[in-house]
Amino acid sequence: MSSVTKSTLELAERYLMQTGRRLPVTFVRGRGCRVYDESGREYLDLVAGIAVNLLGHSHPEVVRAISEQAGALIHTSNLYFTQPQIDLAQRLVELSFPSRVFFCNSGAEANEAAIKIARKWGARQRDGAFEIIATAGSFHGRTLATVTAGGQQKYSDPFRPLPGGFVHVAYDDLDAIKAATTSKTVAVMLEPVMGEIGVVPPSPGYLRGVREWCDTQDVLLILDEVQTGLGRTGRWFAHQHHSITPDVMTLAKGLGGGVPIGACLANPRADVFEPGDHGSTFGGNPLACTAALAVLHVIERDGLVAHAAEMGELLQSSLADLGAKAVRGQGLMQAFEFAEPRAKAFQLSCLDAGLIVNAVDDHSVRLVPPLIITAEEIDNAHAVMQKVAG
Repeated sequence: MSSVTKSTLELAERYLMQTGRRLPVTFVRGRGCRVYDESGREYLDLVAGIAVNLLGHSHPEVVRAISEQAGALIHTSNLYFTQPQIDLAQRLVELSFPSRVFFCNSGAEANEAAIKIARKWGARQRDGAFEIIATAGSFHGRTLATVTAGGQQKYSDPFRPLPGGFVHVAYDDLDAIKAATTSKTVAVMLEPVMGEIGVVPPSPGYLRGVREWCDTQDVLLILDEVQTGLGRTGRWFAHQHHSITPDVMTLAKGLGGGVPIGACLANPRADVFEPGDHGSTFGGNPLACTAALAVLHVIERDGLVAHAAEMGELLQSSLADLGAKAVRGQGLMQAFEFAEPRAKAFQLSCLDAGLIVNAVDDHSVRLVPPLIITAEEIDNAHAVMQKVAG
């Protein structure tokens, strides 16, 4: 049975703000797709720090890169140039589309930057247009603006009054976007696959249709690739499955392999920031950028994007016999949904059996394992889930 000590619980309740319910385990170390608790018990990790640890835990090349950089230079601020930041920006642009990059510390910050870009672009190019069309049930972060953009009232309602400028429509409904577009519209902001709500891919043609609509209406397309980017879906970026490019793209989560870093890329059309418009004290510091460069290097060298596509198919096929009413996903971003409200009990039972999965609500379970996961590990995970599912 997974457990935490009484002292850990008491200290956590005394000193940590109670912003979320933690599962009853304390992890102390990890390696690859395995993580270990205080007693030394091993767990197979299919959550990867919520789609963060692309190379698993403590990948030796990331550890080495961080250690060497920490011994040379950790932080200087953005008052000066540092080579790792320039190198990382160049690499991201080479992997994605012609653009320039703003570095920050998280997905929420990257999406804040995207929102500010859209506002300034609208002031310049669309007579002060400022409204962003987003989708209900999406997730773009926890700052006041990004939690409003997300359109999930359970996250935003406690903090009303909320900032204006966001209009919400149903996901995967191009006609709804068209109907919501007005002279005030400056951008459409989407997840190429909805993540936090339980891995919801769009229908074929949806993203291409949104791209074409944005072009005809002269508004920006912002794609939040915080969870989907960097190989997770079996392509470097999820929008590449649809043969489109956004005007603005946001990244974070897996970029640093566990070290906090976010990025906002804007193509020449949307690249409106000028000195003084935006900034970040820690964003793009040498330590975080060096970690990210190591992550990208290993993904490319080891062919992990194609591996994620292959393992994603295997993982999805392994979920068919768990009694779920629906299985959905793309690459190593998968979910299954029970008809009954049993997802959280399933998550706890898996944890007790040494397997980490993520119940996003009462019905849906999300799996976002490291890109390095093997077929044998997927088989092992399936055996546990099958036993737990009964």
